[in-house]
Amino acid sequence: MFKKVLPLSTILFLRFLGLFLVLPVLSVYALDLEGATPFLVGIVVGGYALTQAVFQIPFGSMSDKIGRKPTILLGLLIFLVGSLVAAYSTDIYTLMIGRFLQGAGAIGSVVTAMIADLVEEKTRGHAMAIMGGFIAMSFAVAMALGPVIASHYGISTIFIITAILAFVAIIVLFTKVPTPPKIKHIYHNKTKTSDILKDPNLLSMIIINAMQKGLMTAAFVIIPVFLTQPEYGFNWAKSDLWMVYAPAMVAGLVAMGPAAVFGEKRNIPKQIFMLSIVLFTASFLMMGLTHSSALFVTAVIFFFVAFNMMEPLVQSMISKFAKVHQKGAALGIANSAAYFFTFIGGTFAGLYLDISSRETLGLTIGGISLLWLVWTALKMKNPLRYSHLVIPEDEVDMEKLKALESEHIAEWFINETEKVVVIKYATEKLEEDALKAQILK
Repeated sequence: MFKKVLPLSTILFLRFLGLFLVLPVLSVYALDLEGATPFLVGIVVGGYALTQAVFQIPFGSMSDKIGRKPTILLGLLIFLVGSLVAAYSTDIYTLMIGRFLQGAGAIGSVVTAMIADLVEEKTRGHAMAIMGGFIAMSFAVAMALGPVIASHYGISTIFIITAILAFVAIIVLFTKVPTPPKIKHIYHNKTKTSDILKDPNLLSMIIINAMQKGLMTAAFVIIPVFLTQPEYGFNWAKSDLWMVYAPAMVAGLVAMGPAAVFGEKRNIPKQIFMLSIVLFTASFLMMGLTHSSALFVTAVIFFFVAFNMMEPLVQSMISKFAKVHQKGAALGIANSAAYFFTFIGGTFAGLYLDISSRETLGLTIGGISLLWLVWTALKMKNPLRYSHLVIPEDEVDMEKLKALESEHIAEWFINETEKVVVIKYATEKLEEDALKAQILK
């Protein structure tokens, strides 16, 4: 399993490393560009997310039709071009265009869907945890290196590094990534992408994913500005920002593993999500109200712990609830909503910095997080436990299989590469032997 996940996780690591390297410093450096205002800087920080939101669904659906690898290649090429445009920008508007282009290479849902293609569902939680771990490592490396590189070589150098990382990711794609198995689906009724939004479990995860990413961008707008701008009371040097990000990311990495394991094995993702939301709420309230550097650093640690506890479980739950032939589309919709909220989070934080105080911003985001906590407590349910029955194709009566109907069968499909039939069913409701008896020759 690890060999299948490692190359794709490496691609995400390289891509997110490029994006994250600029996050801890972009808001304060962009303020020095021609035409910059806090509001426009907020758009620049979250701008890539707007185009991610627009293109996640087309990229996800495209990958379901033409294949994962060609779609990932296209996304990486667009991302590379956007990085170069941002690198050579001299005003806030050109930088904004570069960020929009970076986001247009929307491959996140495609890579996640490809991991889901390659890995059995019973080990998919671990696979998503590995992927999340690589993303978290890209955070950690970026938080430590971004401020140092920017202070010594400038923000344009970071964008050039980002373009190089995208090129390396393309090499990994065609030299290390295995080809997913060919899957055949036979259904009595045609399914539509809109059906994804009608599934209450998927809708719950889409909202959770969106809120998590929106708060992330808001945090990356306000943390460096609060710490470095004298009017907010801390007056740190830009080159010292790594001192808050590095310990926060270490804490996040430590928390992520147990959260993923307990959430999957004990089937308690709802409880993990609620704990994370409590930490999000405390984090923003502390960042808005404290005048102590130590408490501010603690608040940032709370934020990264909350984010990393959620990350692997969110992707795993979405891929678990989605039907096999709609994983790309489902992850596309989820990530589209997430990136739209990422853009809103950055823009909202930038606008608030223009018109309000640090205290009001912290209280406002903290209040929104409390509402999110209440909604999750009332609406979200832990998933049912499913198993997969795998039978050689030549042992199955295809006419009986086509007629197979049960509310306790989530889906079935044929893996033509491995020549097996796979049936996903609720273990508490159906016996394996009884299920076999219905479809065997």
